[in-house]
Amino acid sequence: MNIQDGKGIKALSALGLIVTTIIWGSAFVVMKNSVDIISPTYLLALRFTIASIALVAVFFKRLKLVNKTEILCGSLLGVFLFVSYLLQTYGVKYTTASKNAFITTLYVIIVPFLHWFFNKKRPSVNNIGAAVIAVFGLALISLEGDLSINIGDLLTLFCGLFFAFHIVFVDRYTDHHDPVRLTVIQMVAAAILSWVLAPIMEGTQDFTVINGSMLIGLLYLGIFSTMICFLLQNVGQKHLSPNTTSIILSFEAVFGLVFSVIFLGEEVTPKLMAGCILLFSSVILSEYQRKKKA
Repeated sequence: MNIQDGKGIKALSALGLIVTTIIWGSAFVVMKNSVDIISPTYLLALRFTIASIALVAVFFKRLKLVNKTEILCGSLLGVFLFVSYLLQTYGVKYTTASKNAFITTLYVIIVPFLHWFFNKKRPSVNNIGAAVIAVFGLALISLEGDLSINIGDLLTLFCGLFFAFHIVFVDRYTDHHDPVRLTVIQMVAAAILSWVLAPIMEGTQDFTVINGSMLIGLLYLGIFSTMICFLLQNVGQKHLSPNTTSIILSFEAVFGLVFSVIFLGEEVTPKLMAGCILLFSSVILSEYQRKKKA
């Protein structure tokens, strides 16, 4: 493959991650409506189960080639994924949505150091600088003055840590294993964990409350926000560094803002615009050094 082809693949991978953040940003509205009706762990169980069934149906023939190592690696990714979503869902119950969004996306500054520790790939000065710029940008987008710390903030901080582990280990495992099979296995693992823990944590759930509109929302969460998004992430990360991936994925906060403006009528302020500009700048800075080395 020549350099131009490599650039094309990287550009498509980055585009796939941007599509992922757009879908995740829109999913905030669906999650908000759904969690009022179905308890958090059962909601995760339904979401991961729908994604698992769809993935197995689409990639059934490909799964025949799965091996024991891929099952172990995919299962670990599923644990990281489930724990991060569970902590985020419970964290938002005890803190504001803006603080939840900001603290979760602090993984942009955690990822370079975890990547260094586990994958022995030292971050460049540009990577570190880009992560710091991204944090300031996310703060401008998400925070609204209340900087006190509560239990929800701590739960969300650990959520961001597990998201960082997930990003770093996706990079590690997709180097040697099929990203599609890893995606299927991690979804199945997350679904199993959800169904096992849901009765323990939340008792029984009345599923008769699911009406037509609620079912459409669940299908959107399962098919688009989970199945498609994590396929795009796992495949895209095969061609991008985890440092760049984490910064692009943090654009979830930007698109969450965009959909809030469109559907909830929130105001676009100079502070929010400045935050978006800083985020875009951080991606350019992070990717520039990596391409220069290539």
